[in-house]
Formats: sequence, C-alpha cells, structure tokens
Amino acid sequence: MVALTFADVIGRRIIGRPIYGAHDITEHLMALVVFAGLPLVTAACLHLTVDLFDRYLMTPWMRWWRVLTGLLVAAIFALMAWLFFRQGMTAGQISEVSQALRIPRGPIYFYMSASCGLSALAAALTAFTGPMTTDHHDTSEEAT
Repeated sequence: MVALTFADVIGRRIIGRPIYGAHDITEHLMALVVFAGLPLVTAACLHLTVDLFDRYLMTPWMRWWRVLTGLLVAAIFALMAWLFFRQGMTAGQISEVSQALRIPRGPIYFYMSASCGLSALAAALTAFTGPMTTDHHDTSEEAT
C-alpha cells in the first residue's frame, strides 16, 4: 500500500500521470488489513483504552464492571457485523462496485461482517476469561 501510494503521488505530482485505480486498490487493501487484525486485537484485549480510573476499576470487587464493558463491546461488534452484512446484501442487489476499477463491494462488506462477528465472539469470551495470549515462555529458565 505504501509503495502504491508513493508511486501514485510521484506519478501525479512529477509526471502528471497518476496510477489508474490506485485509490480503489488502496481502499480495499486498507479494509483487508484493518479487519484482518480486528479479531486478533480484540482477543488480546489490545484496543486503545484510557486508564484514568484503573486504580479503582481493576480491584477484584469491580470484576462485574469489566464483564459488563466486555459484553457491551461484544454487542457493538455484533451490531457492526449485522450492519456490514446488510450492506453486503444491498451491495449485491444493486451491484455496487468501486469507482475506477469496478471491483464489487459486496464481498468486502461480507469480509468486514465476518471480522466483526469474530471480534464480537472474542470480546464476549474475554469479558469472562480475560485476554487470550500466546505468551507461553517459561520464566524459570530465564532466572538460571
């Protein structure tokens, strides 16, 4: 994406000939990259957060609050999944395509819907279990 954008800007500013369809390609690649990582970021609880009240909210008796906010995040992701699914259905019915390259938009909406659906499941699971990590290294070996 960076190379394509760089070449497009150089072509537009210096040569006076931008790369045809660069905007469409960049737009679709950006959606693919962002939504590919969304379920992984959600499962690891790595979304941006403000830790203003962590001193109070991270106490054991406030666990209900963390579960509640996790379920709220899951509900929002589920709503987003439903909305992207509906948009994908509409895009398929009206044959919505990108402006320059005429790439069908329906499949990307369905991809975004699936990503949000997986994120909703991950948020619901992590609300009760905490972050899903793959950090399995044994620290006892490091101490020796």
